[in-house]
Amino acid sequence: MIAPERLDRITARAAELRELLAGGVSGGVSGEAFVRASRELAEIAPLVERIEALRAAERGLAEAEALESDPEFRDIALAESARLRGCLPALEQDIRLALLPRDPADELPAILEIRPAAGGDEAALFAAQLFDAYRRYAEGRGWRFEVLDYAETELGGLREGIAEITGRGVFARLKYESGVHRVQRVPATESQGRIHTSTVTAAVLPEAEEVDVAVNEGDLRIDVFRASGAGGQHVNKTESAVRITHLPSGIVVSMQEEKSQHKNRAKAMKILRARLYERERQSLHAARAADRRSQVGTGDRSERIRTYNFPQGRVTDHRVGLTLHRIESVMAGEFDPFIDALAAEEQAALLAAEH
Repeated sequence: MIAPERLDRITARAAELRELLAGGVSGGVSGEAFVRASRELAEIAPLVERIEALRAAERGLAEAEALESDPEFRDIALAESARLRGCLPALEQDIRLALLPRDPADELPAILEIRPAAGGDEAALFAAQLFDAYRRYAEGRGWRFEVLDYAETELGGLREGIAEITGRGVFARLKYESGVHRVQRVPATESQGRIHTSTVTAAVLPEAEEVDVAVNEGDLRIDVFRASGAGGQHVNKTESAVRITHLPSGIVVSMQEEKSQHKNRAKAMKILRARLYERERQSLHAARAADRRSQVGTGDRSERIRTYNFPQGRVTDHRVGLTLHRIESVMAGEFDPFIDALAAEEQAALLAAEH
């Protein structure tokens, strides 16, 4: 049984937020407070709808039960009472699920970083394929996928790929994709037909806004230099590439994708804020950091969250033991079966911890 007082506090808070937002910035609310209130209301609005549906069902049940003693309405009232009693457990379960602790970053956009790990050229080629698979997944969900940095190898593989993904619930879905992805297949250059094992690391970071992470300009060292291509040749003759070093943390971000120094700096700052925000989140949740599935690891072949076996046409997620024999579909961006299973497992673990 969910305590009614707890539900009352949630509906009261929603009413308070609506009143605050109705006043707007012109009503004396600061821009930062307005953003935070909007975000909080958006987060609890679905829960408030569930609470209102539960209370409407409870009122309907009380009214139906009151009519059961009236001979004229007895049959109709009994049927309605039975229907509503059947609805209440599902409505209460929906609210229990909505009340589970949520990652405050779930509704944020995300920064996706893909890099080859063990396996040389074959790892770089698979990194390019995986990056493209996430692009297709994002497009399929109606999200915006903007490449911030994409460095190719001479064979067309990926040395490093970074993208900004924006849309509804991006981090809530993609956070399960962080880790080591292992690929097993016969490289095109393998004359003996031997299967090689390579790994690629994926990191998914919630993209922090300026209201989430304050970066002190005095903590930054900014270097500019000429952008260069894979072979060392100059892409342009101006110092448009930017390297930002965050001195307190030692985090370094380099960007040379754009010809404009200003645009490179803006992109680098997005990535820096995301990395600082993730660092702060990890420190706040240090007690459970060892169990978090978002750890990339070292990239060693033995560490993996998922294996893509091309000769057998299967993909296995080792965290939930799910294997799909449709590797072409997965590489076309169909990650939902894995993400759904991982989200359901996390939800079940949170429910169990509540009791």
